[in-house]
Amino acid sequence: MTESTSPAFEGLEVGQTVAERALTFTRDTLVRYAGASGDFNPIHYNDVIAEEVGLPGVIAHGMLTMGSAASVVEEWAGAGNVSDFQVRFTRPIPVPNPGEAVVTVTARIGALDDDRRTARVDLTVQHGDTKVLGRAQAIVDCD
Repeated sequence: MTESTSPAFEGLEVGQTVAERALTFTRDTLVRYAGASGDFNPIHYNDVIAEEVGLPGVIAHGMLTMGSAASVVEEWAGAGNVSDFQVRFTRPIPVPNPGEAVVTVTARIGALDDDRRTARVDLTVQHGDTKVLGRAQAIVDCD
């Protein structure tokens, strides 16, 4: 799908999977995101501090997780066609050292609005069996 094209409303069905992707976060990913965002909270790079505040160790940035999940919908919908995106942060994503945290994103059509020609896309965002984003939803403008 090109950037200027939005999904065709006809042919979409509630329950239809429109996108799936596995995201990989490493400590390097967190360093790069911290530099880009300016979020240098030590829970994202220092195991000792993360554990002192009750976390299992270093965790991924919530906004990194949210933005990465949103990109899955945006790649399917085309640039500029996601008019709303909302999530609830439910669980942290521990990022081991060494190693990686794999997060799976599945985007399904949750509802269709015939009058507005929009699709509500519901996302399931999981690290293993743990749901890390709750009520993750995007509104997509369709052709």
